[in-house]
Amino acid sequence: MPDQIVKIYAREASPRLLYIAGIILGDLLGISWEIETDRRKTGKSPVINYSDDEIAGFKVKPCNLLYEKGISNQQIDVTVWNNMPVFFQTAENADLPFDIFSASFFLVSRYEEYLSHEPDEHGRFRASSSIASKNGFLGLPLVDLWVKEFASMLIRKFPELVFRRNEFSALTTIDSDQPFAYLGKRLLYSFGGMLRDVTRKEGSVAQRLKVVNGAMKDPFDVYDYICGAIDKNHSDARFFFPTGDHSKYDKNPSWKSEEYRDLIGKIMGKYRIGIHPSYYAGGKLSLLRSESARLKNTTGTEISAGRYHFIRLMIPEGYNNMIEAGISEDYSMGYPDEPGFRTSLARPCFFYNLMEERQTTLRLIPFQVMDGTLMKYKNLSPHDAGKVIISLIDETRRAGGLFVSIWHNTTLLDTSEGMEWREIFEQMLKEQQS
Repeated sequence: MPDQIVKIYAREASPRLLYIAGIILGDLLGISWEIETDRRKTGKSPVINYSDDEIAGFKVKPCNLLYEKGISNQQIDVTVWNNMPVFFQTAENADLPFDIFSASFFLVSRYEEYLSHEPDEHGRFRASSSIASKNGFLGLPLVDLWVKEFASMLIRKFPELVFRRNEFSALTTIDSDQPFAYLGKRLLYSFGGMLRDVTRKEGSVAQRLKVVNGAMKDPFDVYDYICGAIDKNHSDARFFFPTGDHSKYDKNPSWKSEEYRDLIGKIMGKYRIGIHPSYYAGGKLSLLRSESARLKNTTGTEISAGRYHFIRLMIPEGYNNMIEAGISEDYSMGYPDEPGFRTSLARPCFFYNLMEERQTTLRLIPFQVMDGTLMKYKNLSPHDAGKVIISLIDETRRAGGLFVSIWHNTTLLDTSEGMEWREIFEQMLKEQQS
């Protein structure tokens, strides 16, 4: 028996409606659908009436957002329905009391990040500026929750429909901002580091010399531990490596370093890898292209995935640059200053460029939590950080979504503090597989 096609009756098949309908009906519910603008052609199919017309079907009264072009300030009034925050409320005679398509589009497309806002010191959109943070739902995959309730209501109207059951999965990602404490540095930087060891007591000259001479393992090289923990828990993983030049914000080794190239080669033999563009590459296409080419030179393979250093993501420029540089998957979609669901969606989606009014080919894989957020921005103890992580895993599991975490090798060092964070890391790996 062929799949039942759901028809969305609408005044036009706008790019915005096509995009968000694909996410809601295709990606989340797993059903066949199409938009119909001629009411005579709706036939006997289940119909979602996304119009002001009175026709048989499930009524979702539209606001005008999906038929607009360009960006304008939107009136957002958050209320509660079925214990969930909602906005873009509509007429009482609709089957759904809010425009789920417009509200979902607003959140997933990151519409608010195109509007006027006060960026942080690195030019980033602050979590505190988001509607999700202001209204207390940043920790929820709200679009997924809306769609679950929407599906239940559709089934009551059209019992013949069958929706897909989405399964929870997890991806552990590692950013190697500083893979080595001492190795891989140019002679000038190594000499400068040795002077700092002596004058500022920032490190140990003896330790540095032992590492450089091969008598001791570099203290930041904890990749055997990380890989062992990931393998033990059968976790899917991806590692991101920087190849940018040294700067105030970039402390990685030279991409020409033999030790660094050996490390990358060892990791890519077991896991997928991606580019970790430098701080300044976040706003400069030429740097992004150059650094991606360096990693390609190191690995001998095309570079398809990336995550901006410092999560220095500016929309849409940062994503336009990734597309121009040949990157097809971005892992930057999350907040550096708060854990949670930046798109209010617990799964990947394609980037919609509001300036060009089109869905692009760049696939976004959002993350929910980063070690640095919990340690530095939230100043949480490992114990309290563990509670936050478990809560986000639970919410993602409830949505049948993809839980993505970011860790740094420098968090998981063989030190007393590092051991505490290793315990949380291993707890997370076990929890996300259970």
